[in-house]
Amino acid sequence: MTKARVVSLSELGGAEVIKVIDKELPPPAKGEVQIRQTAIGFNFIDVYQRSGYYPLDLPTGLGHEAAGVVEALGEAVTGLKVGDRVMYMNAGIGAYASARNVAADKLVPVPSNVSDEVAAAVFFKAMTAQYLIQKTYKVKARDVVLVHAAAGGVGQI
Repeated sequence: MTKARVVSLSELGGAEVIKVIDKELPPPAKGEVQIRQTAIGFNFIDVYQRSGYYPLDLPTGLGHEAAGVVEALGEAVTGLKVGDRVMYMNAGIGAYASARNVAADKLVPVPSNVSDEVAAAVFFKAMTAQYLIQKTYKVKARDVVLVHAAAGGVGQI
């Protein structure tokens, strides 16, 4: 088993409810990859969830996106190898951790010209922007688009 430092919440509230604990991380299950996380993304939804504005079942972790290095592969994982740099979002809450097991199909490679810090910081926001202009409404040539709150991460992207 691997030791991991993880953020854990047993109650909702201000920043004072955040606890960092050591946890034994089991080997990755079938279809999972164990990642040594080198950078995590911080999003305003994390504050909303921690505070209870968007309530979570307790106990819980925090965080939706991270980048890191593949440390171990579970059974039936293909297309990845130990040492690969990867990033993810939407793999379940718990990205605020030094290591974690993640479903392999949630991982994408980090391009060699992108740092782990940038990958972790922008992936969730970039996927949100892509969703808005490709899925919510497919923006076409000559469409007028208003970017509301352009100072935020999604707006900047």
